Amino acid sequence: MILTTKNKVGLALAGLLGVLDLPSFLEAPSDGETGPPLGILILGSICGVITIIAVVIAWRSASGAAVRVAAGARIVSMLSALPAFFVDVPAFVKVLVTVFVIATIASLVLMFSPARRTTTVMD
Repeated sequence: MILTTKNKVGLALAGLLGVLDLPSFLEAPSDGETGPPLGILILGSICGVITIIAVVIAWRSASGAAVRVAAGARIVSMLSALPAFFVDVPAFVKVLVTVFVIATIASLVLMFSPARRTTTVMD
């Protein structure tokens, strides 16, 4: 697999999202506070670690498998954040989740953008 500029931008965005996922489990709500379950927070941190490792491997070796692993980790992380749209949470949390989902989708599209192919036109 040859990494294009679009692919590298997608990998960089996925890596940034992975770094932002790392401290998730440290933000666990205290007793009596509402928030995501600890299991979801740990899952987010694990997805962040997997994303970072896969992005580094994909960037260095142009491995298609590593790109797919990074994409899978981003998708799982995104899906774990979607319940915020269906429960009673503050508006700023919904805005943050929306930005997170859009950035994840953008990174996926960029990571899987095919290389531009040149063709010769024979008239």
